Amino acid sequence: MTDAPPRRPVDEDRLARPTIGAPPTRPRRRWHRWLLAPIALVVLVVAYVGGTFLQVWQASSRDGARDAEAIVVLGAAQYNGRPSPALRNRLDHALDLYDQGLASMIVVTGGRQEGDRFTEATSGYNYLRTQGVPDQAIRKEVQGHTTYESLAAVARFLRTEDIDDVILVSGPAHTKRLSGIANDVGLDAAISPSDGSIGGRALIRETLAVSAGRIIGYRRLERLDR
Repeated sequence: MTDAPPRRPVDEDRLARPTIGAPPTRPRRRWHRWLLAPIALVVLVVAYVGGTFLQVWQASSRDGARDAEAIVVLGAAQYNGRPSPALRNRLDHALDLYDQGLASMIVVTGGRQEGDRFTEATSGYNYLRTQGVPDQAIRKEVQGHTTYESLAAVARFLRTEDIDDVILVSGPAHTKRLSGIANDVGLDAAISPSDGSIGGRALIRETLAVSAGRIIGYRRLERLDR
């Protein structure tokens, strides 16, 4: 039996040295996580606002008129007691719903703007009277200066008459926001927009308002918007 050749001594210093040409060990890079987080947030915001835009646009042409206890007309500008074209358009639409027998009462809303002699509600009341609506079929809410204030006041005084089932009449751009505010103040509301087109700027403005109102609340939104 032959003897095994002697083993060569191990150079421990050599083993401890890194291999020439081997890449140094690096910590795992996490920068991509910091980049993906804001991108994901932007995508979510765009999807949320885009979805709201579609809802506002669809609601602007959807007429939900049905039998109710009262028709509530949201105020708009008036000129020395005479309704502006926008307000007259809403009043005519409310009058048409009233003539159809969908409700036996019309509530006109809107306070007095600075420098005005008449409130928007009074202007609406006078117009409806000239169109043959009897005095006992009209109610006025004259304190509100914003949509939220007007609907909250309407909800309070209609509650004293045990009424909460209403049709809300306003311009087509406001339909989706009105639905949210009505829910906030406790009205069981159907929305019936007046005739008219909705411009791009109004559509964008309402989209932003509805997007924000759903998050922070419509009451707080109108306070911030003053």
